[in-house]
Amino acid sequence: MSTHARGTVTATRYAPVPSVHYELVPARRLTLETVASRTGLHPELIRRFVALGLVDAERDAAGRLVFAPGAPAALGRVERLHTGLCLNYASIGLVLDLLDRIDRLEAALRRSGARSEQPPWT
Repeated sequence: MSTHARGTVTATRYAPVPSVHYELVPARRLTLETVASRTGLHPELIRRFVALGLVDAERDAAGRLVFAPGAPAALGRVERLHTGLCLNYASIGLVLDLLDRIDRLEAALRRSGARSEQPPWT
């Protein structure tokens, strides 16, 4: 309410403001169809990668595959290794394990403060 100079009181009404909600947290899980559309890979190939252990996936209550938000990047890495180095999918699993091991070792070196004369190779 507002008052005028003469002491009269008038009611002020404002138009209702529409509320807009934005998702602040990304979707926790991605469906197989979403991952396939984001990566451009066929869903059957993605299922094969899951069976080979090249990408992690879980099953939802209905039994469908669901993926973490980082799955499209992991699938892109698998495809780059396959096409760029002409590796078969079995050897890609070994290369991914070795790359993860190297990342952990380099992180441990950084945490320990040890410095090498050589720059990291990655």
